[in-house]
Amino acid sequence: MILVESGLYLGAASDLKDHTNLSILGITHVLTVDSEQVPLPTQFITKYVRALDDSSTDLLSKLDECIQFIDAGKQPSSSVVVHCHAGQSRSAAVVTGYLMKSHNIPLEEAKSKLIQIKPDVKINENFLDQLALYESFGCKVDFSSPQYKQFRLKHLSEQFTDLKDLPKEVFAADPGQTSSTEIAYRCRKCRRTLFCGSSILSHELGSGSAAFPHKKTAGSGHQAGCTSYFIEPVRWMEDALLGVMDGQLLCPKCSSKLGSFNWYGEQCSCGRWVTPAFQMHKNRVDEIKHINVMALK
Repeated sequence: MILVESGLYLGAASDLKDHTNLSILGITHVLTVDSEQVPLPTQFITKYVRALDDSSTDLLSKLDECIQFIDAGKQPSSSVVVHCHAGQSRSAAVVTGYLMKSHNIPLEEAKSKLIQIKPDVKINENFLDQLALYESFGCKVDFSSPQYKQFRLKHLSEQFTDLKDLPKEVFAADPGQTSSTEIAYRCRKCRRTLFCGSSILSHELGSGSAAFPHKKTAGSGHQAGCTSYFIEPVRWMEDALLGVMDGQLLCPKCSSKLGSFNWYGEQCSCGRWVTPAFQMHKNRVDEIKHINVMALK
């Protein structure tokens, strides 16, 4: 077990066996980031985050609450230890996130600082990617951002291989069943509301025709635009998505073809590969903006 800074320790599961030593060090809070929780006496305040040291684990969604727990335990009269099985990857990733946020420093600086203190730290690439995304959020997870939604969907596509156990929170509310003042998108044929502007997952433009060598003609190289919207799944899609990896997206009212989905990803017309992809063709939907009647008076 290593002292990272006053009131904060980083350790392994084996460090928790000596309860007396924990008390001598003033440790009152224990944050476990592991596949199983170590039993501890009730004198310790504990938090358990189930996490495997592999690409299927979503630490990003838990970072803010972990950091809040560390803050609560890291007081003048108390200390906190963050641990996983070996104290090298999962717990180290959480502590790195804490250093980034509490000291307002970039990921690379926080990681280097921790490695200087504990040279055997080896955070896996998946967690480093999540910490980089955390940094881009300003060290506070924005659950409503397109970047987070895309991250969450990509992790689900890797975790739920049979796609029969998708959590309900993956699906955005069906705007056709609720009222909203958001920009909405309707089926061009039957006018059924399909999704809202907040469900669009934007992406950086790809390389245009250069991304399609089989279609490239001599002298071409223009930057193509996007002819589709890539969105998060909406509640009306649920039956079509469960149990299959790809297929068509049909209007829930008139069954006209709107686009397609593929959990492995699809290439946008701009050349960018989007994973997973829920693609709605722009020529099949109309954008509807709500007008504030009172503001016009």
